[in-house]
Amino acid sequence: MRLNPKNDFLFKRLFGEEEGKHLLLGLLNAVLRRDGKREITNVALVEDTKVSREFEIEKEAVLDIVCEVDHQELVNVEMQIRRFEDMDLRSLFYVGKLMTDSLRNGQPYNQLKRSIGINILDHTYIELESYHTTFHLYEDQERHYMLTDILELHFVECPKFRSQPFNISDPLHRWLRFLEQNTSKEQLEELIKVDDVIREAEARLAYLASDEETRRRYAMREKMLHDRASLMDDARRAGLKEGAEQENRRIATSMLREGMELSLISKITKLSEEQLLELRASMLDQAERDASGNERI
Repeated sequence: MRLNPKNDFLFKRLFGEEEGKHLLLGLLNAVLRRDGKREITNVALVEDTKVSREFEIEKEAVLDIVCEVDHQELVNVEMQIRRFEDMDLRSLFYVGKLMTDSLRNGQPYNQLKRSIGINILDHTYIELESYHTTFHLYEDQERHYMLTDILELHFVECPKFRSQPFNISDPLHRWLRFLEQNTSKEQLEELIKVDDVIREAEARLAYLASDEETRRRYAMREKMLHDRASLMDDARRAGLKEGAEQENRRIATSMLREGMELSLISKITKLSEEQLLELRASMLDQAERDASGNERI
């Protein structure tokens, strides 16, 4: 079975190592819509991207890719399968850190490097229809006026992409289809015929899949993500259950104050008669404490 390129450990092995730099170059040009004179021709990885320590997998390290393009722009690329509630703030923080770290002590502000955040999400996040949204610093009233282009954020939402007609002439469409685990053999063959870089990406994916250690760590990452999703779902269900029980106790309290029969209250709130007796006893105790306090006053 074809491994999932969206697994962030595998994604980083594909694009975030020296052997995959030409693939990263193709992906960046597709996302940033760079072609012709604006095409990115050089990419340098800013940090060691090999995940060599076991705890980096076990502790859910964020496996992003940081690179410098054409010696003048810094780019942070994240592949996110799971949802973060504050992905916008998270991305701003990472890109802001890239920017500030680019300025050495004593350098003037005009030496800050342009910084770009690319977030490829396997879930929806932005409340707009487009699968690819880009954000800059524009003036609120004069929308045509950009304060500065030093900061740029991209959100690419795969579920929205999947709902749109596929255009093989669009480089970003080709890359996003490549990243889908369930892309068919026929679809892959179509991509490979049109795009030599994707041919190389599929070959590298197959090469990585043949490595036993890579498959082991890939499986660990998949298991960790599934376990985390299950824990969050359990917590959500527990929260819903607790909230429902609290609401039922509130309703039962009001009904007890009205002197309604326990059997009827139990039928409506789903609380047992034993629970209702305990609740009534608690209400009486509280009433006595309140009365005692009022007498002392």
